[in-house]
Amino acid sequence: MERCDVVVVGAGLAGLTAAADLVDHGHRVVVLEARDRVGGRTAGGVLADGRTIEMGGQWLGPTQDAVLALCETHGLRTYPQYGTGDHVFTWEGEVRRYGKGEARLAPESAAEFLRTKTELEKMAATLDLNEPWAAPDAAEWDAITLHGHLRAATRDEGALAFWRFVVPGVFAAEASEMSLLHFLFYTASGGTLDTLLGLEGCAQDRRVAGGAHLIAEALATTLGDAVRLSSPVHTIEQGDQGVVVRHDHGEVSARRVVVALPPTLAGRLRYAPAMPALRDQLTQQVPMGSVIKVNVRYGRPFWRAAGFSGLVSAPDRPLSAVADNTPEGAGYGVLVGFFEGTHARRFGALSPRERRAAALECLVDYFGPEAGEPLEYLELDWSAEEFSRGCYGGRLGAGVWTAYGPQLREPVGLVHWAGAETAAVWNGYMDGAVRSGHRAADEIHTAFTADTR
Repeated sequence: MERCDVVVVGAGLAGLTAAADLVDHGHRVVVLEARDRVGGRTAGGVLADGRTIEMGGQWLGPTQDAVLALCETHGLRTYPQYGTGDHVFTWEGEVRRYGKGEARLAPESAAEFLRTKTELEKMAATLDLNEPWAAPDAAEWDAITLHGHLRAATRDEGALAFWRFVVPGVFAAEASEMSLLHFLFYTASGGTLDTLLGLEGCAQDRRVAGGAHLIAEALATTLGDAVRLSSPVHTIEQGDQGVVVRHDHGEVSARRVVVALPPTLAGRLRYAPAMPALRDQLTQQVPMGSVIKVNVRYGRPFWRAAGFSGLVSAPDRPLSAVADNTPEGAGYGVLVGFFEGTHARRFGALSPRERRAAALECLVDYFGPEAGEPLEYLELDWSAEEFSRGCYGGRLGAGVWTAYGPQLREPVGLVHWAGAETAAVWNGYMDGAVRSGHRAADEIHTAFTADTR
């Protein structure tokens, strides 16, 4: 049986960060990854010319200091997301063009949306991000869905309809599928709702040259043969002498283990002894979002020539969000689009050909006939991915935070938890994943240090 100090389950950003930190502390580490690649929910697709294009998480922004530091450490350059020109907004069947600073909604609906958003952000600012369940109003906020709160907060149908676009754009889920408390926590975790949604100076400010998956690949390179691919873990056994982690090709014994998987996947592992009831029940109630990401390549970025940024907000269309995803220095153009939430579930049941037709129909509506003549179409349904089961992240429904909040990252014996869903800051984002890896490594190194005293 192979032996080491720590086994890390999962070679996404969280697991690889934890492993790299532990190695830096002088500990022997083995990383077991189910996929045949590293990177988790970051992934690179390959275009016909050999360039990579982001099929998973890709954007970085200010205050995402942990992941930006990794980029700097490993010599990965970032560059601004393209956003020059007019944006597109669809409303009540009409495709509208609007410039920076121009209103998208009717004045009364815009005012109501702003009022409800401001109220929510004030509520979010009262939370302790490390213990959102402990807020004075946590029980009340956790007892209702975000949808229920919004329905009670305003009767303006325009504002409510816009919220139905905003929420899936951040969560790849609907307002009825998460508690109000979860929405407030997630908003505060990233700063403000505007920060989560915006481009320049916000969460979608920058891209990594070559693709964000290069961050994980750089980390894996430093770890060398400690990373084992195509090695799905199925059992973790704890005993007086440590842990034994069993995977499809063998077993590894260690002093401790980091499980760096989304909670819903962590709950599918077999633990001996079994997890405490509260931890097990938590993992049954953190479903992943639903999203299908598509990249469409054209001979030229024709939308730029027409004065468009490529950015689309389309609350009433299946391809509800679009952006310019042209690789830096490419002589062609790429648009990236997303089927999110309800749309992703509906179109995920169709064939790839039907999804392609629906996506191109939307793009033609947004940008004109030339959008219907692509050179390439790539898609990835993250809900169908065996070792993700969805994106962008896990969400907590009504009552879950207050019933099970501490179990999200509290170690169970020799088992520690990492992953974007466990982060207090930038929860659900690449930066949150990196922060969670640092935290898990610190927990274990501290415990090892205490053991030697």
